[in-house]
Amino acid sequence: DFSCIIPDILSSPAIPGNIADIVELLKKISLLLSENVTRGKMQSYSRIANHILNSSIISNWAFVKDRNAGSILLDSVNLFAGKLLLRNGSESIQEPFIATKGYSIHRNTSGKSFDFSMEFNSTGNITGHVVIPEEELLRLPRASKAISVAFPTLGAILETNQLDPALVNGMVLSVSLPEELQNILLTFEKLNKLEQGGAQCVGWHSAERRWDPRACEVRAHSVTAVVCACAHRRRTYRSFSILMAPAAPRSSLLDYLTRVGLGLSIFSLVLCLVIEAVVWHHVTKTEITYMRHFCLVNIAASLLVADVLFILAAIVHNTALNYQLCVAATFFLHFFYLALFFWMFTLGLLILYGLLFIFFKITRFVFLAAAFSIGYGCPLVISILTVAITEPKNGYLRSGACWLNWYETKALLAFVVPALSIIVMNLIVVLVVVVKTGRSSVGEGCKSRDLSSMIRVSKNVALLTPLLGLTWGFGLATIIDSRSLAFHVVFALLNAFQ
Repeated sequence: DFSCIIPDILSSPAIPGNIADIVELLKKISLLLSENVTRGKMQSYSRIANHILNSSIISNWAFVKDRNAGSILLDSVNLFAGKLLLRNGSESIQEPFIATKGYSIHRNTSGKSFDFSMEFNSTGNITGHVVIPEEELLRLPRASKAISVAFPTLGAILETNQLDPALVNGMVLSVSLPEELQNILLTFEKLNKLEQGGAQCVGWHSAERRWDPRACEVRAHSVTAVVCACAHRRRTYRSFSILMAPAAPRSSLLDYLTRVGLGLSIFSLVLCLVIEAVVWHHVTKTEITYMRHFCLVNIAASLLVADVLFILAAIVHNTALNYQLCVAATFFLHFFYLALFFWMFTLGLLILYGLLFIFFKITRFVFLAAAFSIGYGCPLVISILTVAITEPKNGYLRSGACWLNWYETKALLAFVVPALSIIVMNLIVVLVVVVKTGRSSVGEGCKSRDLSSMIRVSKNVALLTPLLGLTWGFGLATIIDSRSLAFHVVFALLNAFQ
């Protein structure tokens, strides 16, 4: 009886180091204490596993050093649950993020099914359905048992040994059956019902630690669910799920553009700041030119720091695997990208001030106070509030990158909403500039008037589009059609050359 250790485990935070220890503990229990698995033992085991499968801490798994930890957990649970003793012919043990059901079966039994409805996150439940066809049960020479285990969140944890961009889009269903039973039907409700791409039924190859499409085939496919016919093999395929294509396309071209673009962006920004330093005294002789160049310098500095942090965040995630470092990298990345947008917003306000309030003068002190409050004060408040609200629930980071969470807590909205709002405001600024500067000077002829007006407008739009960050608005296209490689390439190019 190992129930005595549960209070200590449940009271410990599910940080990466503790997750690794608990996985190792469950592995040892399944190897050493799996004889005569009673209902009490299975309940204790499930409560421990449930603690590290909670949807609120899934992002912490990205920092567990053993990349096979998810696979080890799955194998351990399958081994332990397969030894479950059934009372009165059936058993059902349910925790929020792991459920186990078992039935006695024999050749005269009509088709047997397991139904699961489980919590996936705070917004709703997800369902799964396992059916053992009647013709399969006729193969049984003697009475036996069938055990099934459902994991609504495990799909996000399992790391494969293949470079496969597909993502798990349903719960993981494990089945433990007698050797004679080889074919089963499984129904998976989709986690992401908005994706229009095709689904793929797969089995988890426990030896090779990867999803294998040869284990299953799609029998039926709708907007909300997929029915799979799968081959059960005790030595290889005991766990099954469905895959979908990723939201963003993986492409060597996109990777190349990102790397080259970041390098060019950093080089250009350093060059920009060097030029500003050299010519500063010559171009800041009036108040309005001083204010404009002050905004330009802060825009360049914010984007430069954000680019460098982008690279560091990728290095931290891919090599260091340190949770605290990743939180710190994400915080500063969030802050400096927001600072970039708020300084572009400040520049937009300055342009409006120069166009609309010609006779209203502000002092340099007032401008600096207002500019720093908007440019760095607003991003600081938003960044601190985001980490303070989401980090205590382990919902600050997303799984797979040092960046803001989306699926569990929607922390990413703390960047998207301010950024899109500023893009809209700056677009209005550009329209005002076009209207104000499109007017022709007195005394110009019709043709020359139209030509000079067109040149003026074109020049202003060409200059203001990158300065006010309107190119970032193309990010909306990547959200509307997230699978389009062309949109991602254009977005990467526009921002690399901003």
